[in-house]
Amino acid sequence: MGLKKKLGLGVASAALGLSLVGGGTFAYFSDTAEASGSFAAGTLDLSADPTTVIGVDNLKPGDTMLRSFDLANGGTLDIASINLDTDYTVSGAGNNGGDDFGDHIRVNFLLNADKVDAPIYSTTLADLKDMSPDVIEGNIFSGWLGERGGKLAAGTSDTLYVQYEFVDDGEDQNHFQGDSLSLEWTFEGMQDDGEAR
Repeated sequence: MGLKKKLGLGVASAALGLSLVGGGTFAYFSDTAEASGSFAAGTLDLSADPTTVIGVDNLKPGDTMLRSFDLANGGTLDIASINLDTDYTVSGAGNNGGDDFGDHIRVNFLLNADKVDAPIYSTTLADLKDMSPDVIEGNIFSGWLGERGGKLAAGTSDTLYVQYEFVDDGEDQNHFQGDSLSLEWTFEGMQDDGEAR
């Protein structure tokens, strides 16, 4: 055997020995575990039925109108409060001399039949524009029979009754003849406080 073959065989043997020794130093036991998670936000889905809560023609001073409607929570989270915002526009045949028709339309009451509560009691539409009452605030037994405040639970609805009145103030109201008032009520549902889960 020639010197070159002996050297080549020696280098190959050394490389094989090193690979066996090196391979032996990296041998170990191992195991793995995996964990996963997910986050999904809930929903608030507030709706009114019917969406037109009142529509009357040919009003005269002294007329009262009783109507009902439902507020429903079609979402997956409870609604902790529902604030009512009021806006309206008046249009008509003539000049009212600065007299707002909304001052003569009174909400005698707004009753939440499911909460046994009246969040609005005798106020005009004009005054209601500056308020934001909570229509599910609680009931007359709040504080006696449980926690304060009401909720509109997911998948439930509350029935509300409201009485409107075109107030007869005993004065000449001829300037309102032919006037109309378009009412817009916006109900804003809000979630409850966050909680440890």
